[in-house]
Amino acid sequence: MSTPTGFMEFTRQLPGDRSPLERVQDWQEFHKHLTDQELQRQGARCMDCGTPYCHTGMEMSGGTSGCPLHNLIPEWNHLVYRGLWREALDRLHRTNNFPEFTGRVCPAPCEGSCTVGLIGQPVTIKTIEQAIVDRGFDEGWIVPEPPARRTGRRVAVVGSGPAGLACAAQLNKAGHEVTVYERSDRIGGLLMYGIPTMKLDKAVVQRRVDLLAAEGVKFVTSTEIGKDIMAQQLVEQYDAVVLCGGATKPRQFEIEGSHLQGVHYAMPYLNGTIKSYLDSGLRDGQYISAAGKDVIVIGGGDTGSDCVATALRHGCRSITQFGTHAKAPLERDSLVNPWPQFPNVYTLDYAQQEAKALYGHDPREFSIMTTRFVGDEQGNLQELHTVQIQRSVDAAGRKSYEPVPGTERVFPAQLALIAIGFDGPEATLIDELGLETDRRSNVKARYGQYSTSVDKVFTAGDMRRGQSLVVWAIQEGRDAAREVDKYLLTGSSLLP
Repeated sequence: MSTPTGFMEFTRQLPGDRSPLERVQDWQEFHKHLTDQELQRQGARCMDCGTPYCHTGMEMSGGTSGCPLHNLIPEWNHLVYRGLWREALDRLHRTNNFPEFTGRVCPAPCEGSCTVGLIGQPVTIKTIEQAIVDRGFDEGWIVPEPPARRTGRRVAVVGSGPAGLACAAQLNKAGHEVTVYERSDRIGGLLMYGIPTMKLDKAVVQRRVDLLAAEGVKFVTSTEIGKDIMAQQLVEQYDAVVLCGGATKPRQFEIEGSHLQGVHYAMPYLNGTIKSYLDSGLRDGQYISAAGKDVIVIGGGDTGSDCVATALRHGCRSITQFGTHAKAPLERDSLVNPWPQFPNVYTLDYAQQEAKALYGHDPREFSIMTTRFVGDEQGNLQELHTVQIQRSVDAAGRKSYEPVPGTERVFPAQLALIAIGFDGPEATLIDELGLETDRRSNVKARYGQYSTSVDKVFTAGDMRRGQSLVVWAIQEGRDAAREVDKYLLTGSSLLP
């Protein structure tokens, strides 16, 4: 607890953002920062709620409630309130290897289950989290801490996204020799190439990668396991192998005209732009450009929003984002969406704010489905045909969509980006190692132990649980590291 009446004395305050009309002209992070005094006041709003739900990390009604990492949120809020920033950093790192990532890109389910939110606005947990770790780097408190001794055990981690990096960081702390294999030319997985730079500056990612390297983690880039190196070789050469390759197989969208030029899946679009920006500041032209085009983004989630923001920075002529879900209410419906569930309310994400500033309206179309793509004689996309839909959910939780007669529409488009999610991990490693999979095609692992059907092989992150949040990936990487440590040390581990 900070101060018993802080949540009544101080109102919720978020750092301002750069003007949407300004920030769409560049690729820099757009959030501003609160002062130390303002942050201390926000920390003071953390109340003595008895049983905090902010760090529960439960899945409820298809969403996440509380922090999956079980961050010690009330503790570091109190320390910030008292001005004890170094101690707050220690508490933050105790449960989270990469708070500089989650403080920037996590949707903050912790805030959705904050007790103060029952009667008012929740504590600005995410803002305080980022401020603590950024100050730690600025003050030089965060330095390499290699293990005091090595165990002689060798572990290969396949994939350098948040799960792979968290797993590698923890196993390295335990003294094992860890090598991370990444098929891209840069370390970071979706942190590097899946999330646009305006949400997560890649220098922030590289800073942590450099720190891990200084602590002894070995990184091998431009090497795809299953192609450049066979997976079985890793199993033979290492004492344990942890697969953290993510859920990168896009959900297919096969309708009439989906083969047309100008129809692309979201990740190649985002990946290409980020790589070109990092390589040459977009001067090499090695990316799918939205410049001067009418762009339709099919998918209402975070990836779709990132496509919107990227297209705006390319200089698109117009932008529209389709979602099959209905428009959310302005306030939480306590009957169908009660606390501490993540609140399903109407908001404008950063991308929608930018589109509205440029074009005067929210770019989203709700409860809409694309029925076909139409092109010209040369096979170039010209327009999308749509219909409004009505969604229903049966007793088993299965969703179905019925078209509403008379609601057909036509949208001009020269570029369509499909951002409707992923259908699990790619099959290369699964097939080569003969791994068992679950009904969703994810790698099957023993509950709570992360061990697969093949001896010495473990898995974590989206490759095991399916497409999810960065914070879940970090939690899975940490937990898998503890289980690998137990396996290597015959049943014991000091890792949290």
